[in-house]
Amino acid sequence: MKIKKVLRIIFNFFFWIFVASVATLAVLILIYGNDLPDYKKLATYAPPVATRLYAADGSLLIEYAEERRVFIDYKDMPPQLVNAFIAAEDQNFWTHPGIDVQGIIRAVANNTLRMFGANTTLSGASTITQQVAKNFFLTSDRTISRKIKEAILALRLERAFSKEHILTLYLNQIFLGARAYGVGSASLMYFNKPVSELSLAECAFLASLPKAPNNRDRAVERRNYVLRRMVEEGFVSQAEADAAAAEELNINSGFTAQMSEELQYFAEDVRRQLLGALGRETLYNEGLYIKTTIVPELQYAASEALNKELDNFNKGRSEKLQGAIIAMNPHTGRIVAMAGGRSFRESSFNRATQAYRQIGSTIKPFVYLAALERGYSPQTMLLDAPIVGWRENDTLWKPENYDKKFLGDVPLRLSLETSRNVTTVRLVEQIGTENAIEVAQRFGVYPSDMKNMNLSMALGSGETTLEKLVLGYSAFINGGHLIQPKLVDYIEDRYGRVLGGEKTEIIEWSEDLTPPETVNVTEALSDPQSLYQMVSMLQGVVERGTGKQARVYGHTIAGKTGTTNDVKDVWFVGFSKDLIAGVYLGFDTPKSLGRGAGSHMAARVFADFMKVALKDEKNQPFAVPDGLTFMRVNRRSGASASVDQSDIIIQEAFKAGQKPNPAPRKNSPDTNAVVGGIF
Repeated sequence: MKIKKVLRIIFNFFFWIFVASVATLAVLILIYGNDLPDYKKLATYAPPVATRLYAADGSLLIEYAEERRVFIDYKDMPPQLVNAFIAAEDQNFWTHPGIDVQGIIRAVANNTLRMFGANTTLSGASTITQQVAKNFFLTSDRTISRKIKEAILALRLERAFSKEHILTLYLNQIFLGARAYGVGSASLMYFNKPVSELSLAECAFLASLPKAPNNRDRAVERRNYVLRRMVEEGFVSQAEADAAAAEELNINSGFTAQMSEELQYFAEDVRRQLLGALGRETLYNEGLYIKTTIVPELQYAASEALNKELDNFNKGRSEKLQGAIIAMNPHTGRIVAMAGGRSFRESSFNRATQAYRQIGSTIKPFVYLAALERGYSPQTMLLDAPIVGWRENDTLWKPENYDKKFLGDVPLRLSLETSRNVTTVRLVEQIGTENAIEVAQRFGVYPSDMKNMNLSMALGSGETTLEKLVLGYSAFINGGHLIQPKLVDYIEDRYGRVLGGEKTEIIEWSEDLTPPETVNVTEALSDPQSLYQMVSMLQGVVERGTGKQARVYGHTIAGKTGTTNDVKDVWFVGFSKDLIAGVYLGFDTPKSLGRGAGSHMAARVFADFMKVALKDEKNQPFAVPDGLTFMRVNRRSGASASVDQSDIIIQEAFKAGQKPNPAPRKNSPDTNAVVGGIF
């Protein structure tokens, strides 16, 4: 009887404990369970994923991310990686309903014994499911209310989702140090490899990180603890664990896409552009695949050419000369190389796209094009003689040539090839200042709403960027089309859809990674014959004129030098048939570069770059439009070679109705005489 009575008491005790527990649980659910977050959205888990920027050849440039994460589906998780986390974090994961009663009892017992001096490890009782609940929906506050909410959410998650789905959430969300979230990112960060290539030792190391993600001092000790736990749980044999424990742990300092400094100006321009177009949340957290236009080989060549010239100039100087180079396809606007300064670490200011500077004589091709459009031929004569007594508004002009010399009557071509200032002043006066400036506006070099239409603007005192200048020159050889600079070929979201309007089809690229051809539908800025005459004249600048430093052996090159007053800024913009590049050199606070400096420095940078860019390319002459007639003429007089063989003979392109000049007079005028007025 006494035994039955004792058993009844024991039964009643545990019964009422059970009733009290159920009642307590019901009350807690009633109190804390109604305002919990909606966990059902985790059914379609789309975590923040790093956006990756790729070069035209498919190489990774850089990641944009607030949290570095690479999403890995459960089916792609190595079994040993899953087992390592189970052993280290939640040995009863596959059997408990979301909270681990055995684990709670074990944790309470261990922590109680520790309080009384026993040598036990301080332990918690949070399951993997509870950690998912906390990481996605709750704070890390150490409060009873938070733990209760965590437990309730864990129970609900287990009822709603499979164990595999919960593990997928956990292993992609857990913070593992070095800004790495999830095992996919951590595998790259610590070992520079995908999870599929992780060894047992590396799996165990990653599983040891949740307890102390930023403390690597005890990395080997913590890894070996996980290996022991895997043996205890029967996931690996003792021999396998011993072999893994003996493996050297080669941990990277924290792997990320190590983009070289040469590419950073370009990458930063892409980031700024996309930040404005897409917004921060999309750019940094949506796992975009961004295929850019940059060609690493050409980028390195551009940076090397620029820095070589800058370093030579800067030796022994305290104030350092800066510069920029930008190269693109003149038909599509695809930028293949861009350097905005000596060093991105020293200054992130991009002098290729952000610096507005006076452009000097690089404006002249637009002025001369205005003349060609009005019926002038490349051999129309201009007078190169001193001008005095001429005033524009309150400004008294006395234009001078760079070499301080005068050549008398010279053809339009020779004037441009040798960059004569005095003849250009006379040309502007003949065609009208506004007409000369309008071409630069039409080609996007000067703003369309510019109000200050004076002679100095027509001679290059106006300011623009290197990028705008290169885009303007591109129209000379692309059929006269105004193009936009292109940094990105396409963007795919994490599901492989191409972003942009309603367009979701995947763009087909050729095997050599060049983009599909696009048809330029913009209206031509000028007529084809005038454009070719200008290109031919610019070819003469490189072959015989001020741009000789830009010559590239075996290739047809055209371009124009530019120097501002007191040699404060020097330029060169040049092109082959399918590649254009511009170079700018100057101090950030404008001042003279000094004696011996000039546009030949910029032309030299251009040539060094183009020698690399064109080394494997066949020479391609510039396309000739219909309707032009070619005749051999004397470069100095513009007369037919049949009547004047006194100087270099060249082939000249004439429009219908145009012809060589008459035979020159035997007695030339005194070119150093003072000529009053403009003409």
